[in-house]
Amino acid sequence: MDIPNLRWWGWGTLDRTFPLEGRPRFWPTLRAWLELPEELRERPPVPLEEIDLRPPRLDDPMLASLRRIVGEEGVRTDRRARVEHACGKAYRDLVRVRAGQVPNPPDAIVYPADEGQVAAVLAWAADRDVVVVPFGGGSTVLGAVEPPPGDRPVITLDMARLDRLVAVDRESWTARIQAGATGPEVEAQLGEHGFTLGHFPQSFEFSTLGGWIATRGAGQTSTGYGKIEQMTLAARLVTPVGILEAQEVPAVATGPSLLDVIVGSEGAYGVITEATMRIRPRPQVQDYRGFLFRTLEDGIAALRDLMHRGPRPTIARLSDGPETAASIALAHEHRGLRGLIERGLEGYLARRGYRLGPEGSCFLLLGYDGAVARVARRWRRAEEICRDHGGFPLGRSAGESWKRDRFAHPYLRDTLLGFGVMVDTVETATSWSNLLHLYEEMTTAIRAAIRASEGGPGYVMTHISHIYEEGASLYTTFLGRQASGREVEQWWEVKRAATEAVLSAGGVLSHHHGIGRDHAPWLAQEAGPIGVRILQVLKKALDPAGVMNPGVLGL
Repeated sequence: MDIPNLRWWGWGTLDRTFPLEGRPRFWPTLRAWLELPEELRERPPVPLEEIDLRPPRLDDPMLASLRRIVGEEGVRTDRRARVEHACGKAYRDLVRVRAGQVPNPPDAIVYPADEGQVAAVLAWAADRDVVVVPFGGGSTVLGAVEPPPGDRPVITLDMARLDRLVAVDRESWTARIQAGATGPEVEAQLGEHGFTLGHFPQSFEFSTLGGWIATRGAGQTSTGYGKIEQMTLAARLVTPVGILEAQEVPAVATGPSLLDVIVGSEGAYGVITEATMRIRPRPQVQDYRGFLFRTLEDGIAALRDLMHRGPRPTIARLSDGPETAASIALAHEHRGLRGLIERGLEGYLARRGYRLGPEGSCFLLLGYDGAVARVARRWRRAEEICRDHGGFPLGRSAGESWKRDRFAHPYLRDTLLGFGVMVDTVETATSWSNLLHLYEEMTTAIRAAIRASEGGPGYVMTHISHIYEEGASLYTTFLGRQASGREVEQWWEVKRAATEAVLSAGGVLSHHHGIGRDHAPWLAQEAGPIGVRILQVLKKALDPAGVMNPGVLGL
């Protein structure tokens, strides 16, 4: 049921990493940016057996009754399972678990095999005042799967066994899929029928359909295929008081949408068991290319034109100067003829006004999926628009390089954590007219907070990753030196400064990661008192005993 070689202390699986061999510029560049010491010592995670883990608080009769519901193999209380389900994959989570700090482990992990077992487990928990934390892939970065502190026993409900494609409607282009299916499972099963969901978040390999829906996630190709809420036609939510089901129809006008109670609910009301998704035929071609723009403003203007005048891209990722420079620092070194060509190109670009460095030019990844002829037509027009705004075409090799590494970058964070580097992300969204203002306010606040929290000069880099007719998202990564002994407190200082800057500058609290527990303190500021009251009323109606994932959404 669980992935056997999962990194309980980091991202992904033990057999994979982000290799730094052949990337000679990386460490010297990072040392210069963060003012790291010349000699870096790696700190490995505490061995699993040395973690001081609280004993399970469920007695034998309670465990026996759970096993009668889900079967003998459906309940686990072993050390590894409890640690793997004790938190998500946020910076704060990994700093603590690497140090052997697991303050709130679940008392048992339960693996239901069908919707009936889910309903029975929730009834069991409500009768005994046992907290239930729904768990998909555990890739959350906002604390949504960490059990809350307190005296109440906690079970984590892992949905891994509900991983099937239930049905495909080829005429309607829809599919019913169980919520525990991971990204590769979704795509493999749909692929057998010639379809794709088109949802590819960076967590794709380990996150699940239910998790995507519960957090209103966005994949890397959301500009073309839509965010997950636009893909979700209907869903089933098992709550402690019964099943809430949205109708499987293309549109409805019978009052407020019940589907919106399910989408974004983060386990606060119940457990998503399956959903009917809008699907698309698998594309004949994915043609992704790179462009270089002299300024961020030029790149933004090109993206805005593509959204307003077309052709709307499948994928668009515009990196600012610092992120473009970081990508170059991470690139493989090439020798021989290819190296000479690349060095020659760098000189040519410089003569044309394209500077490579933290204050320099900006890289755009742009792509189209679909039929060969249609994609070719779109590219002809898209290249014209990019050139009109000063975009220098870098060709398909830049797109292919991004495809190869796109799911590997989270592994680099584990390496950086081992060498004492703070690294985390902030994401938000706003209108085109406010985008640069928000970008400046947010990045300035983060840089100042890193310095104030003993993080050194820090490094802050941003890309625009999801674009709309009305505006776009900003996804910022920040790095700094860890403050030894107060890593979590230091992170909170930066996180708080970033979040307050985002809200003050007109950004949203979250574009695609949800709210979890980490963003809950600011939810009232965004939703307002009436909005929070509505969420509270829903919580009381659907979870009167208050056993469902307390603390998420501020509930």
